[in-house]
Amino acid sequence: MQKAYDVVIVGGGHNGLIASCYLAKAGKRVLVLEREKTLGGATVSQKVFPEFEARLSRYAYLVSLLPQKIIEDLGLEFETLGRSVASFTPHDLGGLLVSSDWDAATQESFLELTGSASEFESWKTFYTDILHFAQIVAPTMLKKLPTRSELREAVSHPIWNDLVEKPLGVAIEKQFQNDVVRGVVLTDGLIGTFSDAHDFAANRCFIYHLVGNSTGEWRVPKGGMGNLVSQLVDKATELGVTFKTSTDVVSISDSLEVKTNTGESYSASYVLANCAPQILAEVTGAQTPSSLEGSQVKINMLLAKLPRLKSGADPKVAFSGTFHFDESYSDLQRAYAQSSAGEIPEVVPAEMYCHTLTDTSILSDELVAAGYHTLTLFGLHTPASLFDKDNEGVKKEITARLFRQLNRYLLDPIEDCLAVNSDGTLCVETKSPLDLEESVSLPRGNIFHKDLSFPFREDDQPESWGVETAHPRIFLCGAGAIRGGGVSGIPGHNAAMAVLEYSPR
Repeated sequence: MQKAYDVVIVGGGHNGLIASCYLAKAGKRVLVLEREKTLGGATVSQKVFPEFEARLSRYAYLVSLLPQKIIEDLGLEFETLGRSVASFTPHDLGGLLVSSDWDAATQESFLELTGSASEFESWKTFYTDILHFAQIVAPTMLKKLPTRSELREAVSHPIWNDLVEKPLGVAIEKQFQNDVVRGVVLTDGLIGTFSDAHDFAANRCFIYHLVGNSTGEWRVPKGGMGNLVSQLVDKATELGVTFKTSTDVVSISDSLEVKTNTGESYSASYVLANCAPQILAEVTGAQTPSSLEGSQVKINMLLAKLPRLKSGADPKVAFSGTFHFDESYSDLQRAYAQSSAGEIPEVVPAEMYCHTLTDTSILSDELVAAGYHTLTLFGLHTPASLFDKDNEGVKKEITARLFRQLNRYLLDPIEDCLAVNSDGTLCVETKSPLDLEESVSLPRGNIFHKDLSFPFREDDQPESWGVETAHPRIFLCGAGAIRGGGVSGIPGHNAAMAVLEYSPR
């Protein structure tokens, strides 16, 4: 017996939850179907190490793109916390410290690394120009897509050519001379993307990492990502949204009859796909789009103590921002070439950060008092194909390489700092792209579902919210939408707006 809803949302990740709230607020009857036992998708907090009261953001970690307007529209109390340190990069002469406000310590750190004042001046110029770009682009993200010409005219600055018209590597090589500095800049074009510096995929990734809320600042979610999910679930429930978990969609007909593995079926006026476009194609019988590979290893750790650094830098400073190691420009390009050839990079570029130096609420009071911390590490240029033949073996090898690399910069080996379970095992968990596909249905572990798109439409393309599909009443509301990457809620908002615009009042 069919049950009718105005909107059925396939997938209960944060974007689906945001869409459900907007639609329910507008008076729509909304059903959310989630294949897992719990809601949240990749935006969950979990007790990764059962013997310790620590709830880690297991798959997603920092927040930049989630617009404050969404938080205000939905009346959420979700808070993100700023970091005084943007990044720290150890090197043979010490460490490159970049404070969030580019203070005197930052200037001195650049001088120590490069021996001149020019690189710091180049840094300030480049990122000031990017800030101008972000202040123009960010407000468009919750509107219909502007055209290329409209956005270019609005930006009206040479930075447009550096970020959109020319490969990112050209701008970096023109603007900066130091290999380490160049690498720190490039990393924002690579997290989640398998790309050479001269591929436009790096440009698109870089833009999404640098425009959030008009500042590009990456902030720590207070209470972890699970706090966002719980607030969204509470709000959606309050608004009358219906949830069904442990329910997998097996087919969606042209008339929008949604059939599930439980034998139930639902009719819908509209369907929102908070799943990858590849999964939507499978259940609608459409041609499956190709899956670009995810390219990151994530290592979750619980530490009994922070490691000291050989540089003498305060670990509470160095690890509170993004800690880069072996991510010089040449390291990144070399690793890309090696992994493209099917080899594990000899040196795996990596970066990490410590959530608990900004927000201790994810730990029990006992762990906080004892000096425990979490540490999250991302290894770059580790595409899914490297793991196909032996996922567990390759994860073990890459983890060992990363720990050896990291230990070059530490006085205390990272293994000696990890919390220890009662059976003697260390509190460390490694997730490959294949694990992400298995756990949270990301095709080939791609956190963006597919290659990112620029945040505009071409001049000859029709008006669009960036969520439309070949079916006029099915919209994407996940990372696969245009302007969908990252923990943003933007595609959830935009898909809801598309329904409200196109549906009869």
